[in-house]
Amino acid sequence: MPKLVDPGERRREVAEAIFRVARRDGLEHASLRAVAAEAGLAVGSVRHYFDGQADLMIFAMRYFAERAGQRIREAAGRLRMPDPDAPAAEHVTTLELLLAETLPLDDRRREEAEVWLAFVTSARTNPDLRPYAQELYDDLAGMLDKLLAAADGLGALRTGLDLRAERIRLNALLDGLTMHGVLQPQRMGPAELASALRHHLVTITTVPPNGPLPG
Repeated sequence: MPKLVDPGERRREVAEAIFRVARRDGLEHASLRAVAAEAGLAVGSVRHYFDGQADLMIFAMRYFAERAGQRIREAAGRLRMPDPDAPAAEHVTTLELLLAETLPLDDRRREEAEVWLAFVTSARTNPDLRPYAQELYDDLAGMLDKLLAAADGLGALRTGLDLRAERIRLNALLDGLTMHGVLQPQRMGPAELASALRHHLVTITTVPPNGPLPG
């Protein structure tokens, strides 16, 4: 009796294969044939689920965004903003831990950062991928807007801040740290990345974060 294949599971396997190829060889080498070989599938099996390389890349970007988003949502669930009556330092520390989820501070986040960089770099010259890269940026910007608004409402941010300007600045900082962490890990390892994030938060919060650096 033929083995039943779950289409959703097969597409996820292919997406994970794309990630491995992109991290090891670069996204430009993630052809249907290369991805099929990485997944241990026949090229025809991959073509059964995807119309071509553009369809393959778009699915992988969407899958990546959902995977990273789910991890961050789970972290947010574990790190709910403390009781409004808690000390401001607790709110700042919670904000720091949530922001640290976007940085390559461990193997899981490093993989996501490397894949993110491969996608957004490729999207610069690939019009098929550009809208999906924009979605990634918009999703992060939306998350940062919510976090800063929540922290401001809890009295964790300095008074008089332009929250939109601070979100743009924070967005640029996180992108830059992620890029350095991927491209220069020997110079910008987890400790340096976490320290840079904390240093920035000290400039916009009412009190510094307490406890060890996130990692």
